[in-house]
Amino acid sequence: MAGDTRVRRATQARHDAMVDLVRAGVDSVEVLSERLGVSASTVRRDLATLQRGGRLARTYGGALARDVFHERSFTESERLNLAAKSAIATAAADLVPQGGTVFVDAGTTCLALAQLLVDRGPLTVVTRGLEAALLLSRTGGVDVVIVGGRVQPLSHGVTGPLSSLALDRYHFDVAFLGADAVDPVRGLGEPTVDETWVKERAAAVADRVVLLADASKLEQPAPAWLPVGPSWTVVIDGAAPQAAVTQLRERGVEVVVA
Repeated sequence: MAGDTRVRRATQARHDAMVDLVRAGVDSVEVLSERLGVSASTVRRDLATLQRGGRLARTYGGALARDVFHERSFTESERLNLAAKSAIATAAADLVPQGGTVFVDAGTTCLALAQLLVDRGPLTVVTRGLEAALLLSRTGGVDVVIVGGRVQPLSHGVTGPLSSLALDRYHFDVAFLGADAVDPVRGLGEPTVDETWVKERAAAVADRVVLLADASKLEQPAPAWLPVGPSWTVVIDGAAPQAAVTQLRERGVEVVVA
């Protein structure tokens, strides 16, 4: 019994030290293994345990602290939660009207949607995502418009006054938005106010607003927030906690679980 207690205490101490290291910026399995003096497989098991407990979030090859905002690069994000993003994109594609005009946000989940729109013309797609614009511009039947402005180095999304000016002159059947974080009360979270502003302008000129977010975006911190409107639709994957889905629905939001 005493031996079991010592093992549990040692494991807890290692978990606490791991969280402290991740908070300090040490986020790779290899470096955590070296700092803690344990094997990489032990680090991976610990990270899985800490993720289940909500203390850390897993990333490709490491982890990040849930209470510290970390903006992922586009390259990092496109490796994560691929099955969930594919399911969300498939559900969202059913909401695209034939021959309509839609806004497609920047980000990897919205890019997954854009990939399904390649053969959906005639269609007009206005986007602030560089990857989505390049992808759709190579196809026939889809008229692609990219809004102007400043390109964000990590997300490759366009922001700024030029973006808002262009969006104010459009009308969308549907605006598909992405997010770095989602909270049932605060709404969608982004790294900057500029990014929430351009999303708000797109939503303001749309008949329908659809937020695409995989379950990993829930309960994440963010520096800037945009409230989710009561008439919005949120498309999320089946890993989303039922409590969060219920909270969104109680606020009048339609939730589609992909």
